Amino acid sequence: MRDLEYLKLLAREYPSVKAASSEIINLKAICGLPKGTEYFFSDLHGEYEAFVYLLRSASGIIREKIRETFGHIIPEDEQVELANLIYYPDRNLARLIAEEKCTEDWQRITIYRLVEICKVVASKYTRSKVRKKMPKEFAYVIDELLHVDYNDENKRVYYGEIIRAIIDTKVADKFIAAICELIQNLTIDNLHIIGDIFDRGPRADIIMNELMQFHDVDIQWGNHDISWMGAATGNPACVCNVLRIAISYNSFDVLEDGYGINLRPLSMFAAKVYRDDPCTRFTPKILDQNIYDAVDPGLAAKMHKAIAVLQFKVEGQIIRRHPGYKMDDRILLEQVDYNAGTVCIDGKNYPLLDTNFPTIDPAHPLKLSKEEEELLHTLVLSFKHSELLHRHIRFLYARGELYKCCNGNLMYHGCIPMKEDGSFEEMICDGEALSGRALMDYISGQIRQAYFLNDGEPGKERARDFMWYLWCGAKSPVFGKDKMTTFEHYFIADKSLQREHMNPYYKLSQKEEVCDRIFEEFGLPKHGSHIINGHVPVKIKDGETPVKANGKLFVIDGGLSKAYQKYTGIAGYTLIYNSNHLALAEHKPFNPNVESTPRVSIVEKMKSRVMVGNTDKGKELKAMIDDLTELVAAFRRGDIKEQND
Repeated sequence: MRDLEYLKLLAREYPSVKAASSEIINLKAICGLPKGTEYFFSDLHGEYEAFVYLLRSASGIIREKIRETFGHIIPEDEQVELANLIYYPDRNLARLIAEEKCTEDWQRITIYRLVEICKVVASKYTRSKVRKKMPKEFAYVIDELLHVDYNDENKRVYYGEIIRAIIDTKVADKFIAAICELIQNLTIDNLHIIGDIFDRGPRADIIMNELMQFHDVDIQWGNHDISWMGAATGNPACVCNVLRIAISYNSFDVLEDGYGINLRPLSMFAAKVYRDDPCTRFTPKILDQNIYDAVDPGLAAKMHKAIAVLQFKVEGQIIRRHPGYKMDDRILLEQVDYNAGTVCIDGKNYPLLDTNFPTIDPAHPLKLSKEEEELLHTLVLSFKHSELLHRHIRFLYARGELYKCCNGNLMYHGCIPMKEDGSFEEMICDGEALSGRALMDYISGQIRQAYFLNDGEPGKERARDFMWYLWCGAKSPVFGKDKMTTFEHYFIADKSLQREHMNPYYKLSQKEEVCDRIFEEFGLPKHGSHIINGHVPVKIKDGETPVKANGKLFVIDGGLSKAYQKYTGIAGYTLIYNSNHLALAEHKPFNPNVESTPRVSIVEKMKSRVMVGNTDKGKELKAMIDDLTELVAAFRRGDIKEQND
């Protein structure tokens, strides 16, 4: 029974029996609609062109709708042309106009086809929801076209007159673009990003801009996201890490053109300190060419080495401040014999592949030189003062979490840390041993404190340092490995030392009973629930599959990043959950000049069609229906007075 005071507040919005009853009818009708289609992406890694294509094409589903609607009427090449128009209307309309192919006949036929596709993708929504997504300037016209009764002769004439008027008034191109964008909008109802928007690829900032314009998106933070979030808090190790990775992948555009990070102090420092050092171990990988901020590869290698050495120093300082991290063995600068050119790891000496360390004092290897202190201060300020970066970071916080439960799906980027025996790994947090969901909740709180606490407030520095631990700490759920072997990759030839061992979770979670234990920990039923993971690329070419634990676990990092595609054999996955089934869209490596529609395959059929009433949103709507029902009863009893018009 709802409190009377609450019902009085509710009566302000629904002031009469008629208003409350009308809303009950509306909500019950919505519960009877098929659930909207949810899309799950992971590990975007700055590959903005591929991601934008997948988003606009709904990972091949729009192409399927065209085939279902017109496959028996129009040839394949026209279907592809229509699909590309929906994905990139402005670009394709400009081309057709330039080629003088945008004739009145073409416009008439195209508008008809687009309206038919729009009807298909709009069919599972209420008219009011579709109207809200319509562009305002064409909302009335689109609404009329979507609901014409072809059996009515007068309506057919009316339909034809609307299209003729659109063409005669010379707004056909704008109308076509508007309805294409509406189709995109309606095809994806909810968008879930399972971490790692940043790093490796050229323009994570463009991906963030796209996500901020999307109507319903949530994000589960990945380790690369956490690193950028840490940099935005002013954590110097995260700042160095972000710069090191960007420079190593030749991603200067995202730093300078995207976020306005001033790299000139770093380039001047590196050019001076490593003037006679070719820095061959630090030559960047060039997967993408910079458009705005091309940097000479030789200078980039020097910048890469300069920021890497600086990172190892400030990381060592963080480890010294936090003995509880138990990472003393990762302060490898203190294990180097600078005269012999070797490093001691686990009691054994290994020759270094690069022995030129002009900024390191062997007696105090973690101490920054005066020039390094000034450089680091400048770089941290550049990150703290980037307006666009902080707009994006605030969006990550507003729409993000470490994990999310939604419609029976448990989403997180990395892992739930586990021991070999299948129990949850514990971490001592504020003197208390936490594991499983409690640990994830604690970490989420620390991530928020790192950004939102003011400098000088209690807990700020500790939380900010913890952001770096989450990047590479052994018990971090977004990292999920025993150690980060960055130093070994740069300086040691023995590849056995470069291995990073995965948390036991990654093997154990492939068993149904372990997934069931995780579901229980997060309050989800064992039957019908799924874990959706990213972080670890699925190597299709080696026979791996993204579907594990008899369909209870989906690992959807298949290599959207170009850096991984030679290992995976594909370009990642989209998991698609509609009212009838779960499907996987297998991406092809993106090529703007080649038709790249993903291959979609159904991996699980629902026992019965999932309606809105069966979803988490449905539970909210049913609770609202119960409240409104009580309000109606209160009106009729006279406990609350109606405010009739």
